[in-house]
Formats: sequence, C-alpha cells, structure tokens
Amino acid sequence: MADKIDMEECKASNGEAHLDEPVLNGLDTHKKSGTLPLSERVKRIVKANLLVILTVAGVIIGVIIGMTVREVHLTRTQIVYIGFPGELLIRLLKMIIIPLVVCSLVSGAASIDPKALGKLGGWAMLFFLVTTLIASSIGVIMAFIITPGAVTGSKPIIAGLDDSVPEPKEVIDSFLDLIRNIFPSNLVSAAFQSYATAYKLVKINSTDPSSNITVEKVPIGTDQDGMNILGLVVFAIVFGVALRKLGDEGEILIKFFNSFNEATMVLVSWIMWYAPIGIMFLVAGKIVEMENVGELFASLGKYIACCIIGHAIHGALVLPAIYFIITRKNPYTFLWGIFTALATAFGTSSSSATLPLMMKCVEEKNGVSKHISRFILPIGATVNMDGAALFQCVAAVFIAQLNDTSLNFIQIITILVTATASSVGAAGIPAGGVLTLAIILEAIGLPTNDISLILAVDWIVDRTCTVLNVEGDAFGAGLLQHFVDRTSKDVGEALSEVRVGQTESAPEHSPLIEKRGVEARPNEKESVM
Repeated sequence: MADKIDMEECKASNGEAHLDEPVLNGLDTHKKSGTLPLSERVKRIVKANLLVILTVAGVIIGVIIGMTVREVHLTRTQIVYIGFPGELLIRLLKMIIIPLVVCSLVSGAASIDPKALGKLGGWAMLFFLVTTLIASSIGVIMAFIITPGAVTGSKPIIAGLDDSVPEPKEVIDSFLDLIRNIFPSNLVSAAFQSYATAYKLVKINSTDPSSNITVEKVPIGTDQDGMNILGLVVFAIVFGVALRKLGDEGEILIKFFNSFNEATMVLVSWIMWYAPIGIMFLVAGKIVEMENVGELFASLGKYIACCIIGHAIHGALVLPAIYFIITRKNPYTFLWGIFTALATAFGTSSSSATLPLMMKCVEEKNGVSKHISRFILPIGATVNMDGAALFQCVAAVFIAQLNDTSLNFIQIITILVTATASSVGAAGIPAGGVLTLAIILEAIGLPTNDISLILAVDWIVDRTCTVLNVEGDAFGAGLLQHFVDRTSKDVGEALSEVRVGQTESAPEHSPLIEKRGVEARPNEKESVM
C-alpha cells in the first residue's frame, strides 16, 4: 500500500496530473475552495498568479504610457532615457544566458544515459522539425490567401527608411557557416562572437593578353558580434557526456555544474519580479520610437496582418492541438503556466533572453522535470524557430508578389525547405530572422533590396515571432515530459539522478530517475519501485 502511495506522489510531482487542473496553487481542491468566502478565494487566486497579473498589467500600462508620451514629441535622448529600465531587464537576462545554458546542458547530459539522451533528443528534434515545417506551410498559405504584396501601382515607399540590408550570401556558404558555428574554434570568443562569411573580389590574371580580366568572389571568414549559442550548446552536451564516461572521477565537476545551475536559477527567480517593470518600459519606449505609423500600416498593413494572423493560428490552434492529441491534457492551462515567459518574449523580442524565465515557469507552474526542461529548452531556443520560419515564408512570397513574380511549385518547396533549415541558424536575438531571409530570396532568385521593407516593420512582427518560438519550446518540453512518463516502465533505469546539491525546492520524483545514494538522503523517496 505504501508503495502505491509513493508511486502516486511521484506522478503528481512530475506533472502527471497537474495540467488537467487550473493553475491555482493557493487552492487545494474545488471542494475546499467552495467552503471559503469569496474574498478569501479571490485573495488566494491573486496570490498564486501575482507575477502573471503584474506582467499583464505592465504590458497594458506600457502601451498607455507610450501612447500618451508620443503626443509630447520627445527628443531622441529623452526616448533613450524612457527605455532605460527595460534595457536593464534585457541586460540582466542576457547576463545569465551563458552560465545557464552551459551549466544546465552539462549537468543534464551528464545525468542522462547516452541511450536515453539519444532517444529524448530524437523525439525533441522530430517535434521541432515537424512544427517548423507546419509553421512554414501556414506562412505560405496565408501569404497566398491574403496576398500582401498585391498592391496597386508601385512598390510601397516608407519615408525615412534606411535602405541598408544584410549582405546576401550564397546558400551553400550560409549552411557551411552553420556547420562551422557548431564547432567553434575558441570557446571564449563563442560567448560573444560567431563565424560569418564575407566576400572579397579577387582579380584573376590570365596568361592570354587578349582575354578580359575576370573577377572572382572569394568567401572569407569574419567574426560578427553575437553569441554563438549553437556552438556552446553542442560543446556543453558533448562535455556532459564525457563527464559521465569518467564515472566517479567526474562526479565533483558534475556537482559543480549542478550547484552553479541551481544558483543561476535563484538569480532568475529574483529577476522575474523585476520583469513586469522592465517589460512596461520596453513596450512604452518602443511605442514612443514609432514614426509614420499611419503611413507604415497603410503600405505594409496586409503584410503585418498576414504574419500576425499566421502566428496566432499556429500558436493558438496548431501547437495546442498537437499537445492535446498526444497528451490528452488541456493545452491552454499549460499556456497559462508560461504566460509570464510569453509576455517577456513579447517585450524583449529575444528567445535567448526569455530562456531563464521559461525554465522557471515550466518547472514551477507546469511540473516539467528539471532533467527535461534544463536539457531541452536551451536546445529549443537555439534550433526551434517556428515564428521565424513562418514570417520568412510570408516575407518571401510578399517580396515575390511585390515584384510581380509568380512562384512555381518547385520554388514554393524551396521556400519551405530553406526557411525550415535557415531558421535553425537564426540567432535568438531581435531581428535574427531577417538576417537569414536573404538566404531564401537568393535561393529562389528574388532581389534582396526589398528586405528594407521587412526591416521597417520587423519591430512589430518580431515580437509575435518570439512569442511563437518560445511557446513551441515549452510545448516541446511538455511533450517530452509526457513521453518520459509513458515510457517509464520500459526504460525505468535510462536516466540516472541529476545530482543536485542543496536546493530550496522540493525533491523531484520521476519514474525515469534512478535514485542513488538514498541512504545519504533518507528524506527522499525512491521513485522506481
């Protein structure tokens, strides 16, 4: 009987039953809450969801402040000062990205058996690939239905628009850069720089004096600002597997990374309470910066609507439907649990900056095991870009329609495949997807100069892109938790315990976790019977 009770506790602690009920941590059961007065019930609900309420209030107040201050016609310097509290939030989040990603992946890979690691990684990559392909397809379909580029007369012209666009690269060079970044030559420089191909024109002198002088465009390697998260992710996973191979000799270093990881999550919990203030000023500052809003929406309104509607369909219908079909649990309860992270994604436009808050939300609100979330979410923030893939497909068809270019079936398939592949290499930073759009345009033979129009409204579209990206990562973690719970009987010893040191959170119990050293921690119950 005791064994049965322990197993039920294990399931509850790993999110087996929590998703079917509303996230009201202050209420024990519906029966109990029915006996409480209304004021007490409201107080408990507000207390349990205080951070979410504050975040929503921050977004709303930020919009109001931005619309009000716009009428004052502030100087550029004053606008910068208004956005300063929001800038602090982004800096705080970026500060802990590298230690969080590296430590969580090292400890996660070191605690998982290589067979289980491959299985979990395989399921995650399959989910990311399928959802990105679906998002790309939705983008193409929406662009053909709404036809945002079918304008009467000449192309839209935005006053004061900067015509500088990213330098187009050959498709092969873009994918070679992706592979090069997987294997960084310097781990220290990978923390703030990544590899990118540039081109140099070289004259080819011919021995024949009558022949013309030819010029060859030769690719050369350059370093560009921005973290090489992909290289750090790959190194951390491989390093974690190597530590596991060491056995007892690697135990001390694994405990170090576990402790570092837990300390970082404590910092994240502190930053979360500053997030509503930072988001409020981020939104207000961006609204104040807007220029020629009416002209912008008149010229590119259909394109903006096409992207946002596509993101809404994928995020509110497709991803929840996939989650419900596989888990038979309420996907919108799951979404409510990560609402703070989604609001932060909207405010910062950076999936990498949202990663720390996302880990905290899925673990505390949605019951995803630390072993799952801290292993798969950093990977998802790097390779899973549903929002970017959808917007790139819409932008490619939009530019084709602007240039009166009809796309054939082969070109459409090229857009889908290239958008899915290039989104993997898109940086998890604001406007990261625009930089890879040139790859798609080059692949189907469209001019890259029209990317300047995309840049003009990217600050709007990129926010919904980021929300969709992080939502896909969270659903991936939730589905992996479901997969782990379902297959626990078959692979009960596939995962070993993540040897976390002193933590304030309650001990986790997963059917896939093999508890070792129980004698040293008598307060923990074994989850594998």
